[in-house]
Amino acid sequence: MTQDLTKGKPFQVLLKFSLPVIAGNLFQLFYTLADTVIVGKTMGPDALAAVGATSIVVYLVLCFIQGLTGGFGICLGQRCGAKDESGMRRSIAVSAVWSMIAAVALTAVCCLLAHPILYWMQTPDRIYDMAYEYMFAVLLGTGATVFYNMISNILRALGDSKTPLYFLVISSLLNIVLDLVFILTFGMGIGGAAWATVLSQLLSAILSTLFGAKKFQVLRLRRADFKNMHKDMIIHLKTGFPMGFQMSVMCIGQLAMQAAVNAIGPEAIAGYTAATKVDQLSVLINNAFGVAIASYVAQNYGAGRWDRIRSGVKAGLIQTEIVNIFLCALILGGRNLVVPMFIDNPTAEIIGYANGYLLSVAPFYLLLGLLLIVRSSVQSMGNGKAPFAACITELILRIAATFGLQYLLGYVGICLASPIAWFGASLLLVVVYCTMIKKICRNQERA
Repeated sequence: MTQDLTKGKPFQVLLKFSLPVIAGNLFQLFYTLADTVIVGKTMGPDALAAVGATSIVVYLVLCFIQGLTGGFGICLGQRCGAKDESGMRRSIAVSAVWSMIAAVALTAVCCLLAHPILYWMQTPDRIYDMAYEYMFAVLLGTGATVFYNMISNILRALGDSKTPLYFLVISSLLNIVLDLVFILTFGMGIGGAAWATVLSQLLSAILSTLFGAKKFQVLRLRRADFKNMHKDMIIHLKTGFPMGFQMSVMCIGQLAMQAAVNAIGPEAIAGYTAATKVDQLSVLINNAFGVAIASYVAQNYGAGRWDRIRSGVKAGLIQTEIVNIFLCALILGGRNLVVPMFIDNPTAEIIGYANGYLLSVAPFYLLLGLLLIVRSSVQSMGNGKAPFAACITELILRIAATFGLQYLLGYVGICLASPIAWFGASLLLVVVYCTMIKKICRNQERA
């Protein structure tokens, strides 16, 4: 009952598969925005700044989890494309074991390092206690994040991008209700918003697992599926860990950006937070297209359908960049409405910081789309070295631009670090992708 991505017109197949993933990411953004709006409206600018000052740390952990479980999904997708049912079962079992190990390790490490991270990021004293309360609660719920991303990537690798969407919608609505109940009724403050997110995500993961097990027989694991796992454990770790590391490396550069903004003051943090929350609309939609092309390429790679890989990547790029042009126009046109979404009666200074970020980043969304599509395609064709090199390139450029341009252009220089990093990483990956495709074409001609 898996969806076969090796058949049908690539443009239509990708679009059909991508839309539920995009919708799911939009709902994920929706309940993240709900947290921020409710915190900002009910608790004020300092509370909003506290969420913003820690959001990149939470995002770093999330990126590692998404990369790790996404790598497991690629392994499963390749076995799915090859019609290897026993391999699919073993892949799911291995993914579950590694995910449990990762959840325990990440929770322990992140919670122990919460205070040192906040000190390193130059979190202002005025918002320090609230920032710690929010970040610690979210990090304590890391297991729920791992669980949700694991089952979502498993289902997508099997060709089902709809089930995670259905239960994410339910989770998003529940998150809003719990936000209001925990903050307004129970008086839990900023920590209530964090716990609302964790509990909602846990529910979505549980429901997705139960429904997925009814729909796909390969998810009904047996004891035999957990035997002789050594070889598969190594393969999954070699695929998943580099992807998780690569995605978290990208966030380290963003941590440097956040630390630079934190040093400016709470007003800059509040404006930067509001802008980056809206900017996540583009990031999540581009990530959705990246997830879709990863599943598509993995299945076709496993099936040996090289011709479909090239046409699928082209179709994915066209779809992604059309959406990015629309998003750029939408965000730039409505930029003056961004801060009032989160704060009542915002100061001109906070609005100025938000507008400065959006004007610096939104025109370069096309680079972000190119980066995510090509990187996902190269990874799904079994090349982990090039994406890793691209991530290191992105990290170096982002950090260098953050501190270098800050002295030349101030706050705007910090914001421009992202587009510069996207450009450098994209340039490297495009060269690698074109080389791989040419090599495949030559091998086909010789055969």
